[in-house]
Amino acid sequence: MLEGVYQQMDEAESKLQLDLTQPVPSLLTVVRYVRNHSRAHPDFVRLLNIENLHKGKHISKFPESQCLSSNAVSVIGSLLSSDARSGLFRANLKARDVYVMIAAMGYFYESNRYTLSAFLGEPLERPEASAASERFMLEAVYRMVATRPDDFAKHLPADLALGKG
Repeated sequence: MLEGVYQQMDEAESKLQLDLTQPVPSLLTVVRYVRNHSRAHPDFVRLLNIENLHKGKHISKFPESQCLSSNAVSVIGSLLSSDARSGLFRANLKARDVYVMIAAMGYFYESNRYTLSAFLGEPLERPEASAASERFMLEAVYRMVATRPDDFAKHLPADLALGKG
């Protein structure tokens, strides 16, 4: 079952329509996809939690387990390397590290939203809280990878512009 949900995510990632000539919007699309996948598939998050409690003993038995997140890592690697001439992204980044950061932020928010809501005294399920979290995540990733991190506002997707969520 776990292998199947990973394969579904990997297949969906491979179908993302990205334009390598537009690396920043494409990277932000990947960030949004990974984040929204966790939100749209809470069973995936639960399965990951269970598998991690078991120290990954089931997923490590699958021969293709190392390939199950390769599409996202490969896409991020392509975006980082396609940008080599324009210099929008830092040169010393590893796609794997950027992917782990993106996955961690999306996963953590989703897997811990109930306890965080209680702890913070703020319902994180509210659309406004979710939009603010998405905006923060996009900006955090952008600031981490960009050579000019203060340019984020000009890359912010219109539906997440300040005052819209």
